[in-house]
Amino acid sequence: MNRRSLKLIREVIINSGKWSSIEISQDSIYLQFRDVELGIPKFDEDFSLVVRFAMDSFFTVFYNNIWDIDFLSKYDFKNKLLSEEVAFNVKDIKFVDFEYLNRFFTKYKKEKSISVVDEFNIHNITHDFFMLVETDEIAIVVGGNQMDFFSPFERLDDASLRELSNQWMLYFLKYHQKRNIIRDPMCENHPLKL
Repeated sequence: MNRRSLKLIREVIINSGKWSSIEISQDSIYLQFRDVELGIPKFDEDFSLVVRFAMDSFFTVFYNNIWDIDFLSKYDFKNKLLSEEVAFNVKDIKFVDFEYLNRFFTKYKKEKSISVVDEFNIHNITHDFFMLVETDEIAIVVGGNQMDFFSPFERLDDASLRELSNQWMLYFLKYHQKRNIIRDPMCENHPLKL
């Protein structure tokens, strides 16, 4: 995906999205975000976005309180499996490079890394893709040499992401027109000013 698409993914997640699950299966790490501003919302389902990292994938969780990372206690080290639901409001998300990560390390007292790479060291990595997700409680850096994005129905590329974003924006505008609303708590955080 190009830089514009990565910036768009950041915007659709941080406005109202929540980090809802983490899944690890062998060399793939999946992070799922719910309530993202993509597509046309339906009453019976939440729209979600899944980010997948593969090929020498890793993640490092930065935290101050051990209880905030309780979801890692069920990680199966032998089979490299984890499937846990989490509930974190996303404060910020960035697609970053290693230089940014070096400056970020000092914000938290402790860190926990999980990787399929033997003798992994977060302070000396050479992966192609990094994503930093910050919540009020913790921060997680996920990386790998392959990064993919999925909606509930398809793998996303630049064109399909733009289409889903346009569908959300049309829904957002129609919602305001129907309700004749200037301000609405549901949509207040959206950067579009009417």
